[in-house]
This record gives sequence, C-alpha cells and structure tokens, in this order.
Amino acid sequence: MEYILIIISAVFVNNILLSQFLGVCPFLGVSNKVSTAAGMSGAVTFVMAVATLVTYILQYYVLVPLGIEFMQTVTFIVVIASLVQMVEIIMKKLSPSLYQALGIFLPLITTNCAVLGVAILVVSKEFTFGGDPHMLNMAQSVVFAIANALGFGLAMILFAGIREQLELNSVPKALKGAPIALITAGILALAFMGFAGLV
Repeated sequence: MEYILIIISAVFVNNILLSQFLGVCPFLGVSNKVSTAAGMSGAVTFVMAVATLVTYILQYYVLVPLGIEFMQTVTFIVVIASLVQMVEIIMKKLSPSLYQALGIFLPLITTNCAVLGVAILVVSKEFTFGGDPHMLNMAQSVVFAIANALGFGLAMILFAGIREQLELNSVPKALKGAPIALITAGILALAFMGFAGLV
C-alpha cells in the first residue's frame, strides 16, 4: 500500500512539473510534438531512476560516513551529468532522429532541476522500513524517483498533445505561440491541483 501511495502522490498530487514547477525548461521547449515529448520523458525517466539509485548509495555509504554531506549537491550533479552523457551517446547511436529532435534539450537534462530535485528529495524524505529510522528503504526511494519521472512524462505528453491540437485550431493572433502555451500550462497545473484530495 505504501508504494501505491508513493506513486499516486508523485504522479498526480505532487507532480514535479505541475505542482512543484521543477523542470519547466524542457516542459515548454520540447513539448511541440507528442513523439518528442515522449522521447524526452523516456530519457528523463532513465536518468532520474539511475541517478536516484546512485546518489542514494553515495549519500548513505560515502558522504554520511565520511562526514562530508556538504558535498551532496556537487556529487549529485556529477552523477547526473555522467548519466546524461551516457544517454546522449546511446540515443545518438540508436535513434538519430530523436537525438536531432531533442537538440539542445538533451544535454540540458544535466541542469534539469527536476532530476536534481528528486535526488535531493529522496535523501531528505528518508524512506524507512516500518517507520524505523535506522532501516532506510532504497526500494521506496527508487519507486519515488520513477513515479516522479512518470509524472514528468505524463505532464509532458499531455501538454504536447494539447499543443498539437492548438496548432490545428484557430487561436487569436495575439495569443499564438508562447502566450497560449503558457495559458495552457497554467490550466493544466490547475487541473492537477484537483488531485490534492487523493492522498
């Protein structure tokens, strides 16, 4: 039951994009097409899940025992940057068209505050087994990261689908482009606030 609550909370109630407003740059920049948004979501999901696992291990088995927790942010950024480089190399080989479509936004996953934010949130939440503070739960931490990545992907794909539909409809000239995109993002964020009563 704990895992279901973590997933519902991360995907709908505290959506990393629409409730916490982390990762807005790729949200607005890559959401012109559903296919591009889905590709970015997949890359972010992979980086977020693996980064959380690695940073969790580094935090509790290296930084805390050595008493150098102040190096947390720098360490986490190095891990995330390394993973993004790996994803970029793999994507360039396996899907050159998606690599071209994502353009500058793929390397920007390194500075995507959603990825770093989730890694730091996992450490600060200190998921535990049965409430015992000495029994930290890595599985719950990884589920939390994947659920946040799925929430990121859901928001990206929904927004991209809405933007594709807006291109087919007549929008007043003054609202075309960025203005209607920002209005739509705001309405989508308001819609997700309706989930706040679930958990």
